[in-house]
Amino acid sequence: MKLVEPPSCSSASTIVFIGKNSRGNWVAQEQNGLYGGLFVNRAQAVKYALFENGHHPETIVEVSREIELDMGGRLPSSDHISAAAAAGRRRAA
Repeated sequence: MKLVEPPSCSSASTIVFIGKNSRGNWVAQEQNGLYGGLFVNRAQAVKYALFENGHHPETIVEVSREIELDMGGRLPSSDHISAAAAAGRRRAA
């Protein structure tokens, strides 16, 4: 029997940002830093984001600027979210 962890997020309203970091790795990061990870390719980052957000592709935003994984649990400023939107966000899934 395979054990699977439940998703970290119970609400479809949280946004998950995905993009590349300064080293070229793919990052998936929930908007409030509640969960995230580093991935070798986009497909794995999207797969993780979908699993964690309860399979809501409409809440995944791919950013064109660099994004660094920050697991400090700090709430991002509104400037951070605005910058992501202004950087040319697009649906990732």
